[in-house]
Amino acid sequence: MESSQIVALLEVAFPDCEISVEGGDGKFTVSAVGDAFDGLNAVKRQQAVYGVLNEHISSGAIHAVTMRLSTPAEQAALASQ
Repeated sequence: MESSQIVALLEVAFPDCEISVEGGDGKFTVSAVGDAFDGLNAVKRQQAVYGVLNEHISSGAIHAVTMRLSTPAEQAALASQ
């Protein structure tokens, strides 16, 4: 599976998020910033993303996923540090 395919899947599920995916050979890093994560703790955010990717994880197309998921406000706070 290519990173562009993962981006396409996540853009459908999280249309208002800014999404980037890096990696290959089954190991990917997903970065997503959007209001979709507002009010969700880290586990709930990851569960939402895993829900989209689970079929591809189960098939072995994705072996490992590292996630950086935040709201725009959290991203702005990190950028100002």
